[in-house]
Amino acid sequence: MEANLLERAGIPYDSIPAAGLHGVGIRRLPGNILSIIKGFLASRHILKNFKPDALFFTGGYLAVPMALAGVKIPSLLYVPDIEPGLALKALAYFASRIAVTAESSRMFFKQQGKISATGYPVRPGLAGLKRSQARKKFGLHNDLPVLLVFGGSKGARSINLALLEHLPTLLEQMQVIHISGELDWPVVQQYANNLHGNLPERYHPYAYLHEEMGAALAAADLVISRAGASILGELPLFGLPAILVPYPHAWRYQKVNADYLAERGAALVIEDSKLKSGLHLTVEKLLETPEKLEAMSKAMRELQQPRAAEQIASLLLGLAGANKNG
Repeated sequence: MEANLLERAGIPYDSIPAAGLHGVGIRRLPGNILSIIKGFLASRHILKNFKPDALFFTGGYLAVPMALAGVKIPSLLYVPDIEPGLALKALAYFASRIAVTAESSRMFFKQQGKISATGYPVRPGLAGLKRSQARKKFGLHNDLPVLLVFGGSKGARSINLALLEHLPTLLEQMQVIHISGELDWPVVQQYANNLHGNLPERYHPYAYLHEEMGAALAAADLVISRAGASILGELPLFGLPAILVPYPHAWRYQKVNADYLAERGAALVIEDSKLKSGLHLTVEKLLETPEKLEAMSKAMRELQQPRAAEQIASLLLGLAGANKNG
């Protein structure tokens, strides 16, 4: 995924061998250790040729061999989720500085003097459209509320299926922008083709949105999504109330992110196992109580940190500059 995004942006990309160690069975462990050694050697080769002034890490086991190879180079570690994973905690010992999305992340680190709370960076231009302009872009009417449903870059099957089960009832009351992911797209297309009456014009399904994602967020009154780290930046940017469904098989990162927003009154949380029974009633109740939606929107907007990318870049440039001066 990263390779495709960097290629789109015109940025050179090199990959290295890597593998995880935490929770790996004894049979896979030797092979994974070998991959890390190969990744370390490949990282040394990249660093020798590229000669960076600073390193920037955002986690994942892929970063560990590079951090080991570049231990003498100033580095910035950015923690996107509220709770860091094992790789991020390990990388913190090598990092010169640590940037976190929220102050709540401080409790997970011993290196308090290195930490700056910057917020979650969002790409420039994401919030470039007003609501009326965004709705016009998608062919949406202003007289009905808009529900945005997505499950992350690859989609979320349980969310897709729960939405489709209740879709006709929901479309009687609202318009729906549904980003399904490529995996379930054929099913979603077939379902859309079977809608009757005025319901098809209220349903706007897409396999994936990239440049148009900002418009989808701007057009919505309410969102249903997983609770990956991006919600910590994108939803506050739009002041968008949310029903969050943490992915149940990703340890507890998404649960912690969702609870962080829920505890601040900006979101509601539904367990994945209760999605089919709870989705429709939760959406309906929220849209019937505009004062609750408005309170959630206000709480979400108060979590905005629009200068997050600038602050992270400033930390990184400071490290690079210090290395050059040294």
